[in-house]
Amino acid sequence: MTATIDPAPAIRVCALEKRFGKVTALAGLDLEAPHGSVFGFLGPNGAGKTTALSILAGLATPSRGQACVYGRDIATDGLAVRRTIGFLRQDPRFYTWMTGRETLRFTGRFFDMSAAAIERRASELLELVDLNSAADRKMGGYSGGMRQRLGIAQALMGNPRLLLLDEPCSALDPAGRLEVIQIMERLRGSVTVCYSTHILQDVERVADEVAIVVRGKRVLQAPMQQLLQGSATTLTVEFEGPCEPMLAVLRRQPYVLSADCEQAPTSALHQVRLQVTDVAVARRAVPAIVVANDVLFVGCRPAQRSLEAIFMELTHGESGDVPVAR
Repeated sequence: MTATIDPAPAIRVCALEKRFGKVTALAGLDLEAPHGSVFGFLGPNGAGKTTALSILAGLATPSRGQACVYGRDIATDGLAVRRTIGFLRQDPRFYTWMTGRETLRFTGRFFDMSAAAIERRASELLELVDLNSAADRKMGGYSGGMRQRLGIAQALMGNPRLLLLDEPCSALDPAGRLEVIQIMERLRGSVTVCYSTHILQDVERVADEVAIVVRGKRVLQAPMQQLLQGSATTLTVEFEGPCEPMLAVLRRQPYVLSADCEQAPTSALHQVRLQVTDVAVARRAVPAIVVANDVLFVGCRPAQRSLEAIFMELTHGESGDVPVAR
């Protein structure tokens, strides 16, 4: 679905700082999330992701800098900003004696909605998060994935333009993660979704744009497709057969700058990463060279970068042990 054109980005953060005594949570953070996108907000533990989301949601105030939601400054127009935001904290808590439908009805009373509008919205959201069949069951019997999906429905109850999700998949099994990712995909284009996470496979699947933050400062932001495209002069060649003899042949070609095997020598299927001076020439010549050297040719394609490799390169093995707040 194509995102709706909006005059202002959903989120614009400029030189945002937040300090808790001697601890620096945000150290001049800059971000811009396009309207209607699914925006992946990545970083190691302690990078400042939760702090940034809390500031955007109006639950914390910045020490310095500016944060705007759809052109409104959270510091000077906080009430109007909060009316446009839905927020789900990591590991949400509910009244377990309520049913899922009762929880949404209760939430709806905080908004300027009639009883009939609350009922309609609750039914719409229960369908969106695939909880119709469990809507009238007590929440004490809900699984972790069901509670997380209801939490998203609750955050959407007031028809927000921006949905902030803090680690929505961190405590879920693969099936529960998939259910949450599918909800984000359904929301794309109608609601801007900004979610923090450390599960890189999920980000690759659903995010339109990605930002990586380390020690409270952004180190990268780019559209996902552009980020994973890799170099225009890099090819991945796949074949079955001995790797080292094939590498030697490829390295002798005049258009090859480097050739490196990316699979273990004992594996039947090898991937060779080629840096070349002319991609068109290489794509025409390499298959014939591989076949002529008694190796089973599988494919030759432009190389893609791995989000995990990019993340590890930029974070340099950072962990929650660094002295910054979440």
